[in-house]
Amino acid sequence: MPSLSARHAREVVVPKKEFLTFRLGTESYGIDILKVQEIRGFEQPTIIANAPPFIKGVINLRGVIVPILDLRVKFGLPAVKYDEFTVVIILNVASRVVGVVVDSVSDVLLLTPESIRPTPEFASATFDTKYITGLTDVEDGLLIMLDIEKLMTSADMALVDAAV
Repeated sequence: MPSLSARHAREVVVPKKEFLTFRLGTESYGIDILKVQEIRGFEQPTIIANAPPFIKGVINLRGVIVPILDLRVKFGLPAVKYDEFTVVIILNVASRVVGVVVDSVSDVLLLTPESIRPTPEFASATFDTKYITGLTDVEDGLLIMLDIEKLMTSADMALVDAAV
C-alpha cells in the first residue's frame, strides 16, 4: 500500500493554461485565451486617415469603437486577400478592446508551463522577439506563443491610441 505522501505526489495537479491558436501564413501562433473576448468573421472596418498600415480601421462592436489591426502586416508577412476563413480575434487587453485580423483560428490547446520551451536568443538587434514567450510542439510543427498583451500595450498601441 502506497504511503500517504506517495499518493499525494501522484495527485499533484500540474497547472495548465488554455491557449487559442491561429494561423498567419504557414505559421501557427498561440495566445492566452483569457485575453480573447470573441471571434468574428472579418468585415471591412471604417478606414481612419493617416493610420499606420497595420491598422485596418475601426468597427462599432455593440457601441464600442474597436481598432482593427492586421497582425500579418504588423509582422511583415506578405499580404493576402481576405477570404471566408479570415477572422478577427477581439481581445480585451489592458482595459482596451482591440481586434486583430488573422488568417484563421485553429484550436484551443491546454498546455503546461513545462511544455513551452524558451525562445532562442538572436544576436541581431533588428530581430525583435520580445513578444514571443516561447515555442511548443504541435502536430504540424512549432507553435509560436505570443504575449499578446505586451504586443498590444507596446509603443504600437500608442499608435492605435493616436489614430482612433
